[in-house]
Amino acid sequence: MLPREDLLKGVENRESIARVIDLADQAIKTWEVVCTDFLSPPELVEIQQQFKRLTEVQLVAWGGYPQAERQRIAIARSELPLEPSQVEVAAIDIAGNFLFDPATHRDFLGSMLGCGVVREKTGDVIVLGERGAQAVVVPELLEYMETHLTQVRSVPVRVQRIEFSELKVREPKKKQMTTVEASMRLDAIASAGFGVSRSKMTDFISAGDVRVNWKDISQASYQVKSGDLIAVSGKGRLEVGEVMVTKKDRYRIQLTRFM
Repeated sequence: MLPREDLLKGVENRESIARVIDLADQAIKTWEVVCTDFLSPPELVEIQQQFKRLTEVQLVAWGGYPQAERQRIAIARSELPLEPSQVEVAAIDIAGNFLFDPATHRDFLGSMLGCGVVREKTGDVIVLGERGAQAVVVPELLEYMETHLTQVRSVPVRVQRIEFSELKVREPKKKQMTTVEASMRLDAIASAGFGVSRSKMTDFISAGDVRVNWKDISQASYQVKSGDLIAVSGKGRLEVGEVMVTKKDRYRIQLTRFM
């Protein structure tokens, strides 16, 4: 049995991590590979942090494609081979003519949930504009979705399984830059990386639109560090790279913006 209370000490996503602990105990007992439901980025980060010190089990996460935000985790004893292909996920195409009634990510997800699917069984939804969307789901949902998801907004749709190679995932554009700042404050580095004023970035932070490593951060003075990932709603993500201290005790920071 894993050290349950130790793993749950001070965590934010307590219920999610408790479920993963139960599955990990099952994997240890049965010598089988077990899978979680789809997890959000904050849950994934915290689970991986808590479990990386354990020697009894190993984890691998996969959501259908490398940049997937929502992923399932496969868990196995450390002695067993484990790879992403053992994470059970499936891809579907949701085809319809949305030329005259455009649908958003919220519309597609809402229609999926509206036909009785729970969020934990669905991964990312990729909107394709006027021709519909694609989504990643647990395999056991395939037939149900083909039968029950028949309309999004006013548009009739047809759902069918597709190969992962058919997912139309757009590779994010990258922009690399260097900034020199007096501190490692979140508002200073994010404003430089996203090209907005520091006061505007402070407004974004106060409004709850900024996350660091998928955690909501509400303090402009939050200290970031090399390796941190900063996300601002509607503006993409910013990765903090190498940090060097100059002769004038300022910070020269390498940044990569994903758009």
